[in-house]
Amino acid sequence: MSVSDPIADMLTKVRNAVRARHEKVDVPTSKLKLEIVKILKTEGYIKNFKKIAQDNMNVIRIFLKYDDENMPVIHDLQKVSTPGRRVYSGYKDLPRVYNGYGTVIVSTSAGVTTGKKAAEKMIGGELICTVW
Repeated sequence: MSVSDPIADMLTKVRNAVRARHEKVDVPTSKLKLEIVKILKTEGYIKNFKKIAQDNMNVIRIFLKYDDENMPVIHDLQKVSTPGRRVYSGYKDLPRVYNGYGTVIVSTSAGVTTGKKAAEKMIGGELICTVW
């Protein structure tokens, strides 16, 4: 099976696992996926993650986070930029997700970061996804 958008596939796996109330989900690893998962961890959307080798393949095991009433912390993940339609934004025009309650993940020349940090550094880039 040929994968045309591995980032969208990762976001879909996480979204489906959260809706099914799974404790963890495994996704194939890449540098960009690892950076996105690190941002999800630092922003408090997931409990933890671990890079493991499984069946001659490296995967990232993501431990999902739920509140006291077993409601997921991640309400939704949406891919913004796709292989067929790349979306770029300058630092002045970076979108706010749910009036600042959500997070936009941006790929900049200084690496993958959140929209708030990119605006502070005054650098724009490609909008990867939004999380809330």
